[in-house]
Amino acid sequence: MRVALPGVQVLFAFLLILPFSQGFETVTDLQKGVYALALACAAIASLLLIGPSAYHRHRWRQLDQETMHEKEEMLVAQSRFVIGGLMLIALAVTGVVFLIFDVLFSTLAAGLASCAMIAAYAWFWYGLPLSRRRGGGPDSVVRSDAGRIR
Repeated sequence: MRVALPGVQVLFAFLLILPFSQGFETVTDLQKGVYALALACAAIASLLLIGPSAYHRHRWRQLDQETMHEKEEMLVAQSRFVIGGLMLIALAVTGVVFLIFDVLFSTLAAGLASCAMIAAYAWFWYGLPLSRRRGGGPDSVVRSDAGRIR
């Protein structure tokens, strides 16, 4: 979160000023569509990554009085916000990579670079962590009967 949130905010700021720069009027319809999708992904990612802070702020006084089950539900919801935000960051960055490769090289090169980016994000941000968790490797969590992590 300490890296993802500022990163998506910088990307969002970059995307906000892009249409006002010289040369943007020459982009193709495909590039405009990819730009709009990347901008939307960055905006929604920002919303989702800030969401857990707002959620916690609204409920922090109740936390001492809630049961462990209710706290776990809150943590699961916040975790889903972050996972969704990370997915959208991956899509936004991939969109920007597509735009840059399309302008500099060709649509084919942009498509190949984008596919490589999506594959890398899918593996490093989701595939690898999930495979380690399911495989019982050193990254997996072992819970005692009391629910505490050992």
